[in-house]
Amino acid sequence: MKAIWNNVVIAESDQTRVVENNHYFPPDAVNQAYLRESATHSTCPWKGEASYYTLDVEGQQNKDAAWYYPAPKDAAKEITGYLAFWKGVTIEQ
Repeated sequence: MKAIWNNVVIAESDQTRVVENNHYFPPDAVNQAYLRESATHSTCPWKGEASYYTLDVEGQQNKDAAWYYPAPKDAAKEITGYLAFWKGVTIEQ
């Protein structure tokens, strides 16, 4: 699977984990050069608190377009630290 935004591959892995129709990419499969930490957080009742990254690609930013669970609840332990994408990021094989 690949996560693509602004014609650039942000993440690529054949080891994604699918939760609620979202592909979560292992941290080592994501090009960290395109990530900027965000102060945004959200809470899922069963996964816990999510943290966000803004994508920064070729001078363009996509605010809070990637999220992850640094310390999820037990039900979501399998995606600890894995990143998922939205806001126009294309996920394809």
